[in-house]
Amino acid sequence: MSAVKTKRFSIEEYHQLSDLGFFAPEERVELIRGEIVAMAAKGTPHSVCNTRLFRQLTLQLGDNAIVRSQEPIVLFPNSEPEPDLSVVRYREDEYLSAHPQPDDVLLVVEIADSTLKVDRDLKLSLYAEYGIANYWIFNLVDRRLETYSEPLPKAKTYRSRRVFFPSETVKLPCFPNVDVDLNLIFP
Repeated sequence: MSAVKTKRFSIEEYHQLSDLGFFAPEERVELIRGEIVAMAAKGTPHSVCNTRLFRQLTLQLGDNAIVRSQEPIVLFPNSEPEPDLSVVRYREDEYLSAHPQPDDVLLVVEIADSTLKVDRDLKLSLYAEYGIANYWIFNLVDRRLETYSEPLPKAKTYRSRRVFFPSETVKLPCFPNVDVDLNLIFP
């Protein structure tokens, strides 16, 4: 009996599948290390947290950066996650020519309830591996913000981890004059 081999997809193959209509319009998927992964449905607290954070960051950052909600980040050759929110370097074309790549990304945010284990394990190791400098998890289960910085790409983890609670204010990475009042974000 021969071993079963799993087909892993490149970003280009993933885009071809999408262009061919392989995925239903309402189907939410992302490419993680060559695997096509179904994205979890979003509950009301998740949506409210995402909306509040997006609004606050967009207002505070203006044209100093671009805030993207549930849009792809390209991690060549075989990953294209769609984080709940990302803050990327400002570009006049707003990434019309191509999705952001790791050097463009200032912060990635995942909002976690049913996805907490995936966001702490799979997503954390992926973002660290590609050198994403700052990764935040809005942990709705335990009502705290987990911040990760100083990626160790070879180890696929982060050197620094800090925890903040809803009553606290956090400085936005790369923007020391921007404070995020967590009380206004957590539902």
